[in-house]
Amino acid sequence: MDYGHALEFGAFITPTAASPEAPVILSQVAEASGLDLVTFQDHPYQPAFLDTWTLMTFVAARTDTIRISPNVLNVPLRPPAVVARAAASIDLLSGGRFELGLGAGGFWDAIEAMGGTRLTPGQAVTALEEAIDLMRELWRTDQRGGVFTDGRYHRVHGAKRGPRPAHEIPLHIGAYKPRMLALTGRKGDGWLPSLAYLQPGDLAKGNATIDEAAQSVGRDPREIRRLLNVGQLAADPREFAERLARLALEDGIGTFILAGDDPNLLQRFGEDIAPAVRELVTAERAARGVSEGPVRSAAALAARRDGIAYDDVPAGLHAIEPGDFEYGDVRATYMRGGSPGLVLQPASAEQVAAAIGFARRHPELPLSVRSGGHGISGRSTNDGGIVIDLRRLNEIEVLDTERRLVRIGPGARWAHVAATLGEHGWALTSGDYGGVGVGGLATAGGIGFLAREHGLTIDHLRAAEVVLADGSIVRTDAANHPDLFWAVRGAGANVGIVTAFEFEVDEVGQVGHAQLAFQVDDVAEFLEGYGRVMESSPRDMTMFLLTGAPRPGQPQIVQLYGIVDSDDPDTIIARLQPFAELAPLVQQSVQLTTYAQVMANADLGPQHGAGEPHSRSGLLAHVTPAFAAAAARMLESGAVPFFQLRAVGGAVADVAEDATAYSHRSAAFSVVALGSRADRLDEQWRTLADHVAGMYLSFDSSERPERIAEAFPPATLARLRAIKAAYDPTCVFRDNFAVEPVQSDAA
Repeated sequence: MDYGHALEFGAFITPTAASPEAPVILSQVAEASGLDLVTFQDHPYQPAFLDTWTLMTFVAARTDTIRISPNVLNVPLRPPAVVARAAASIDLLSGGRFELGLGAGGFWDAIEAMGGTRLTPGQAVTALEEAIDLMRELWRTDQRGGVFTDGRYHRVHGAKRGPRPAHEIPLHIGAYKPRMLALTGRKGDGWLPSLAYLQPGDLAKGNATIDEAAQSVGRDPREIRRLLNVGQLAADPREFAERLARLALEDGIGTFILAGDDPNLLQRFGEDIAPAVRELVTAERAARGVSEGPVRSAAALAARRDGIAYDDVPAGLHAIEPGDFEYGDVRATYMRGGSPGLVLQPASAEQVAAAIGFARRHPELPLSVRSGGHGISGRSTNDGGIVIDLRRLNEIEVLDTERRLVRIGPGARWAHVAATLGEHGWALTSGDYGGVGVGGLATAGGIGFLAREHGLTIDHLRAAEVVLADGSIVRTDAANHPDLFWAVRGAGANVGIVTAFEFEVDEVGQVGHAQLAFQVDDVAEFLEGYGRVMESSPRDMTMFLLTGAPRPGQPQIVQLYGIVDSDDPDTIIARLQPFAELAPLVQQSVQLTTYAQVMANADLGPQHGAGEPHSRSGLLAHVTPAFAAAAARMLESGAVPFFQLRAVGGAVADVAEDATAYSHRSAAFSVVALGSRADRLDEQWRTLADHVAGMYLSFDSSERPERIAEAFPPATLARLRAIKAAYDPTCVFRDNFAVEPVQSDAA
């Protein structure tokens, strides 16, 4: 039986304590010789051996590419909840190079001497199965709540999930007897016996038992890799290779692990024998018509959504399907719990073009484009459609020090951008949360803590690389495709996918970072006062306001937070003092720090949002008494737990109204309200509608048809429709505030 697995070769090294550096050096020899895997036996009761976990961690730090695994782990002396944490940690620290060989025990006198519990063979199999289930559950960090199990041998009650490994850690089971072989078929990713312990015919019998068990639970037997620990089977390299080739072709072995501590033999195994085996097997498979490669599991295939040609995804383009291990960390955003049918993660502009081409072949499906995964509007994920996830395009490069010109990929996070620019004493205004991705913010506008002094993020854009709807890749700036450059700055989601931004950034030194909390009796009066103070303040200060619905029996708390661009403490206090006169301060923090430290406020891990976001947004000329009263009534309704005013004005209004697609530059504030129910939020928002004009696209989840005309003034919308007709006439980009293209006379 040949399962078609791509052949791999590894080493089985003794973890000797007598010469602790020896197994490390042998691991490096194995890596240098081209081997794929290095493994170590685990006998915690053996004083002549190093502790396997400690050794594996050390080897991971001293190697770069070779994968690492116990061969096999003594589960009776390793609590599975702790094993899950340790395995995930090594996997993360090594960049996804860890695999986990598991054993049920066997040396029961020694195990009992170390404090373990003696088990019968049947009990040991049950205990191992419980351990496998528990470890996998702890790695499912996309699920909410703790883990509870009440097994016969392993119990946890509310154990915290995580950390999530860097990749789906394969579980290879050391099995010889029928129950262990059946467990391997049901739940293992690999079978790992030693040839020295097998009798003629045992490999065939073991494969048959595993295959039958796999099929009984709906698995494809090819999902289970067959590994084998071997010794030196022949002195002659050619004969050795031929024997291994027969084991691959007749017994399905996909991974050969050479047991031995001879560096010369390891070198020959990697450099001579492994290539010879691959050559022999490849030739025979070609003659037999056996395809080689990984097999997607039956469970993963069953999770595929209708209407998506999964097998037609362009070669080399990283694709994540609903049944894949990675899916739980890419399906949702910060604000929305989506369930897309396919997430594509391109690593170059050319791959973005390929992803767009794939999406064009599925015109009936939703298409979302995601940079950082934040997504307050909810449009960077979907249900059943395609997501083009740009996180791999995250480069940050200084192009010209004199001009302070930088090139930034759309998948970079603003915390990383701030840290990189901060090394040069530079900054680029970028919202108020470092976890946001560059792409969405830098095409919608970019209202940040430096906006009043330095303008919007888009005002610093000097050029962009854009992949258009037809897959062509263009550079756009003031001289090249100027109409496209105009549209990218404020309505970029309509015209293409930006794969690189070139920004001219500002010199920004130390700043004052203020966080103030006030107890407010008259919300309308406080809002009006905030607006008055903010508009009359020097441009070097940008402060945002945040509050929510009042809580019964508790005072209303309103927070102000933002930046004073000064390194002089007296100046910082002077700027903030007028706010202190509006209401009693109940908490305050004012720090002299850097912009990079201010933006280092984010959890940069995966987003696991749930439900649908409900948010409304508008741009406000001034906080008038009428607006303040309407906002206060909206808060009193209890429908809006999150209400924010962001200061704009200043340098934002210095740019001509028609210079970019971002509209309503005369507005001094941006308003956003979030609610748990769309109907209640919309009802309350209507009380503000007469006071606002336009909206900040990234903060509005509404899908009302009239929202497009509300967002863009007539002249801006007309120009956008013409540009849409030129660059995306068939509306490939149709799911993120898409404008309708102008219809040609011929149509």
